[in-house]
Amino acid sequence: MKSFFRKKDVNSILDSNKNSSSERSLGAFDVTLMSIGATIGTGVMVLTGVVAARDAGPAVVLSFIGSAIACILVALCYAEFASSIPTSGSAYAYIYASLGEFIAHLVGWSLFIGYVVCTATVAGGWSAYFNSLLRECGFNLPSIFINIPGEGGIVNAPAVIVVLLITILLSKGTKESKKVNNIMVFVKLGVIVLFVAVGAFFIKPVNWKPFMPFGFKGVFAGAASVFLAYAGFDAVSTSAEEVKDPQKNLPRGIIASMIGCTLIYIIVCLVLTGVTHYSKLNVGDAMAYALSSVGQGWAASILSIGAVVGILAVILAYLYGSSRILFSMSRDGLLPKVCSNANPKTNVPVFSTWVVGCLAALLAGVIDLKQLADLANMTLLATFSLVALSVIVLRKTHPNLERGFKVPLVPVLPLMAIACCLFLMFSLSKTTWLYFGTWLAIGVIVYFAYSHKHSSLQSEDISQSISENILEEKGA
Repeated sequence: MKSFFRKKDVNSILDSNKNSSSERSLGAFDVTLMSIGATIGTGVMVLTGVVAARDAGPAVVLSFIGSAIACILVALCYAEFASSIPTSGSAYAYIYASLGEFIAHLVGWSLFIGYVVCTATVAGGWSAYFNSLLRECGFNLPSIFINIPGEGGIVNAPAVIVVLLITILLSKGTKESKKVNNIMVFVKLGVIVLFVAVGAFFIKPVNWKPFMPFGFKGVFAGAASVFLAYAGFDAVSTSAEEVKDPQKNLPRGIIASMIGCTLIYIIVCLVLTGVTHYSKLNVGDAMAYALSSVGQGWAASILSIGAVVGILAVILAYLYGSSRILFSMSRDGLLPKVCSNANPKTNVPVFSTWVVGCLAALLAGVIDLKQLADLANMTLLATFSLVALSVIVLRKTHPNLERGFKVPLVPVLPLMAIACCLFLMFSLSKTTWLYFGTWLAIGVIVYFAYSHKHSSLQSEDISQSISENILEEKGA
């Protein structure tokens, strides 16, 4: 039983990172932009309107603030880990060093599918914007190639193609993908500035009344619905081995991006619900719809084009994060070694990148993702709560570990983060809990059938046991 909860030695992780072959090409600015790229996307361009119409009304701004509080508490925990154990693998690696191998395996297993589902979901949203733009330009793709089988089509071809194209980009290396990501993020921020600048002149305070039509229950339901809108920082923390001076740059990038994203969401929510009555915002392109409703069609068209470009950054960030999870688990022996084989020229785990890309493309092309999106929400919430717990544990087990950033008021703030995550988890449906439990069960089978036997720590235990036996024999 003890071997199931054996922990990775923190010093060995730090030594391994110093000798890592990965090229450190990302600075704090790049990390901030990558995190914003992963965070700002479907949340601000889709969820704001839907949640306002269905759950919270104009008080959707409070939903985003409430969700932001939970995520910022978790982000502080991530920042401490990123500054003290800067390694590829994100929460998986952190938990491996604090809570043990078995739990770390399940976390990595869950994050892998969570990121893949997020990628597929975002790709489906991108496809909707893309098809809408084509129709405005007079081009209509055959319905069988833009709808999934459940909607009468064969495959959502644009969603499949965009995921595969981003996968090709990522397989070329971090430098190339970093440049493209930065451009996409600037485009996305540009259209948000356009929306605020144009929409601010058409705000009618009467649209904010009643401010909380569904009460606090609606605000909390909205907070649960928009949680994924803030989850990009987790995907970015997987880039630790490719960040220059990660002890400083990762915490700076994570915290700066969370503050920036929260401010963006607040401003957009206030403008959106001020321009258009919340009851009319139950549409996928709420920002463009709001501008069109006040006669600013030119701005709505530009915004839609920017959305098509900007949402690509979200796909890139989640594909990147998922492939690095597979890479880290494989490097530790918990998955086949082929998943950690890197291209000698670019140091990119090409096989893992393509496994993630192909699986996400398949899901995006043929499957209805509503329930799977909730599954992604569940996996991230469970992971975040364990990361917060790990901060408390590591403070006890490694009190002298060098930390470039420390979470204040430990254990109070981590416990608050755990409570927030559990509250949101229990607001999800029973079906989502069933899917989550099934996926975890498969992970348990994989662990006992393969991972436990092939773990690098298992090899170390065997070697240590042989050495001890030899010493005992010599002593005898």
